Amino acid sequence: MRALLFPLAFTITAAQAGPPQLLLRVASFRSLDQIKKGGEIEISVTVPTQPLTYRQRAPKSFQSSAVVELTILKADGTTAWQETVTLKPPVLSDTTIAIKNPLSFLKRVSLPDGSYTLRGHIRDQYNSANGEATVELPLAVEAPKGPAFSDIVFLARPAAKATGESVFNRGGYLLTRAASGYYGRGADNIFFYTELNQVAAGRAVRVHYHLAAPDGTAADADAPAVTVQGGRPTALVGQLPLGPIPAGSFTLTIEARDAATNKVLATQSQHGQRSLTDYAPAGAAVPR
Repeated sequence: MRALLFPLAFTITAAQAGPPQLLLRVASFRSLDQIKKGGEIEISVTVPTQPLTYRQRAPKSFQSSAVVELTILKADGTTAWQETVTLKPPVLSDTTIAIKNPLSFLKRVSLPDGSYTLRGHIRDQYNSANGEATVELPLAVEAPKGPAFSDIVFLARPAAKATGESVFNRGGYLLTRAASGYYGRGADNIFFYTELNQVAAGRAVRVHYHLAAPDGTAADADAPAVTVQGGRPTALVGQLPLGPIPAGSFTLTIEARDAATNKVLATQSQHGQRSLTDYAPAGAAVPR
């Protein structure tokens, strides 16, 4: 369900030639609708704006534009959901030296259980010759047969208690996603959110976090025990210091154990990226 489709390179440089890029990350959650079974798919989209064409709108005023089309296809090839988003980055006064920050947005889609394909397509609206890009991800929406975590979502800042319904709210929290699971220069901690499903109400669960890099560097932490509430998934939020983790890829693994028997109930992992030199893009915002 998770994929990092292109190397993350959010370096602050001048304009770069090349076709547009599209970075997708998908998180799957079980639907809270007890009548209509299925899942909720959250699609996090990041578009690096440096490869885009900037058109002059006025003296010392330049702007780019990209069209992103997202389609979810059923196993038989028919369309289950489709939406087109036009992205217009902020106006710049000088495209040769200005910082061109990647843009991110989030979409939430409810789907019945089944197999799907997510297709993302991007084109440079101001330069048809600049090329286009298409990426695809397989999706499997299915109910867990026993205790299981949802996908882990990396956050740009700590989850905040919140009420109301929006694409940024889940489990009673306001969540600001870290674009493509990327933590940049100055980030001292990773923040994350997940949900534990299919555990009997009243059961006490201990949660352990393990953060590791490919070179063997690792950090571990235990969260306070939680008592599962009935009728809905148990929301879990946490953070870990990045301190010893070097630049490059890392993996966060979350493990749930029965507090009474120490039996492992569920595990889930998610991959992220860390940079010690480049700043991370802003968290996902409402697309214009």
